[in-house]
Amino acid sequence: MRWLACMTVLLAISAHPARAESCSKSREYILNNAAGDLALPPKAYEDSFKRCLATATMSNVKDAYVLKDGGIGAIPKQDMVSATAGTLSRFCDAYPRATLHFLTRRELVQAKSIPSIVRISSTSSTSCQKIKGLIE
Repeated sequence: MRWLACMTVLLAISAHPARAESCSKSREYILNNAAGDLALPPKAYEDSFKRCLATATMSNVKDAYVLKDGGIGAIPKQDMVSATAGTLSRFCDAYPRATLHFLTRRELVQAKSIPSIVRISSTSSTSCQKIKGLIE
C-alpha cells in the first residue's frame, strides 16, 4: 500500500515538469527575441511565465504556453464548455487582469512548434478584465 502511495506522488511530481517545460520554452523563445521585437517589457513575460506555470497545474489543462502578446495559451484536456468555463473561472479569480486563450483544434493543427504557438494571439479570447466587469 505504501508503495502505491509513493508511486502516485512520484507520478504527480513528474507530470508537472513536463507541462512547465512548455511554459519555460515559450518564455525563453520570446525573451531570446526569436519571436521578433518584444510586444511587452521583459518583466511582463516573467509575470506571464508565473501565470503559465500556475495554469499548467489546473485540472483541465493538458499544456500551457506564454504567448507573445502576454496572454496564456492552454490546451484543454476536455474541450467542452463546462470544463473550460470552470478553468477560465479559476484563472480569472487568480489573475483578474490577464487573458487565458484555449487553443482551438484548428490552431493546434497549424501550430506544431513553440515558434508558431507563441505567435498565436490571445485577443480573440475575452480578457478576465472584461469577464470580471473591470472594463467595458
